[in-house]
Amino acid sequence: MGRKTYEIFAGYWPHVTDEDDPVASGLNNLPKYVASRSLERAEWQNSTVIRDVPTEVAALKEQPGGELQVHGSANLIQTLIENDLVDAYNVMTFPVVLGTGKRLFPEGVRPGALRLTESRTTGTGVVISTYESAGKHTYGTVGVDA
Repeated sequence: MGRKTYEIFAGYWPHVTDEDDPVASGLNNLPKYVASRSLERAEWQNSTVIRDVPTEVAALKEQPGGELQVHGSANLIQTLIENDLVDAYNVMTFPVVLGTGKRLFPEGVRPGALRLTESRTTGTGVVISTYESAGKHTYGTVGVDA
């Protein structure tokens, strides 16, 4: 996670100690990697600060074990996309229009094709879509076939 998300999470989740809470137990017990240029150290248990995101995340991906996840952390995600380090996107679309906000794919992001691998809708109308990289993008054409 990025530093800002880390600080938000670390201010709350370590205080949720119910072992039956799957979110709290996962977040508190699993390793956490914090991408930051300014954070000196991460106090939350099992947390490690990383500085060189492309190099260190690529090395983490080569290690055996579970998946690496990013929660929030839009700036970190953009760095991972730029360095081709994202294998799958789990995108949650909420049934609300805010009108403003930070874009997941800002101007200048490297184009790429995505393939929908899973989609479901929760009882509250949140659509959860999983996309995987499908290589280079292709442009279609619009016109009347002769």
